[in-house]
Amino acid sequence: MFIYTTSAFSYSFYNNSTLQESWTMETSTSPYWWVNSGGYLKMYDRRGHTNEGALPQSDYWRKEYANSDPMDTDNGYHPQNIFRLITREQWKNIQQEVYFKVTKDNLSPSPNRGGDNGLLLFSRYINSDNLYYTGIRVDGAAVIKKKQNGIYTTLAYIPGIYPGIYNRNTNPDLIPKNAWVGIRVVVKNNPNGSVNIKLYIDKNWNGVWKLAADVNDNYPITSKGYAGIRTDFMDVIFDNYNANEIV
Repeated sequence: MFIYTTSAFSYSFYNNSTLQESWTMETSTSPYWWVNSGGYLKMYDRRGHTNEGALPQSDYWRKEYANSDPMDTDNGYHPQNIFRLITREQWKNIQQEVYFKVTKDNLSPSPNRGGDNGLLLFSRYINSDNLYYTGIRVDGAAVIKKKQNGIYTTLAYIPGIYPGIYNRNTNPDLIPKNAWVGIRVVVKNNPNGSVNIKLYIDKNWNGVWKLAADVNDNYPITSKGYAGIRTDFMDVIFDNYNANEIV
């Protein structure tokens, strides 16, 4: 049982608008979100969306990504392949959750498309080299990872959340299409200086959250940081994002 403080953030993507990527958090036009990568967050039908399908050739972000990262974004046409959405508020001990729906896989030839891609939540995001991310991989596994000083460490890997045999070419995503799945992560400092991270999953949007992974990090990121969403090489819809500071 956690006690929630007055620091809370709930976002339902109700505002029909488009938030464009910006070079810095300070230049984001939203007081709540920074599209750090992926070109666009599109909000309509009371839900958030990555870019869907291919951008027009003349689109600004199509051209930018064609120059900056043509490999991962299919020459800029699919910037959503590297979608990163960061809160503008910082948190230390946090419970955050969101519901995802994958509508399409983008089977890019990029060598970075693989089983470790997925639906993920950031915690204690200091910068792109120091953060936690937690969620479900396209190979069907639950994962908790840390990136510290640019080096990735896998803290937990639990296969079989979604059954099947992953294959990059013939079975590239074990996460079902057009089906909602909730991901909740709880990150909390322990009295001994370690950090506990728990991952819960609600597979059917029925309010039944099941613990999928639980780990203590003994060499942790202990300071507060930003939170947010990461998705890889897919078109995705979001709903009911919530974050709460806990004690």
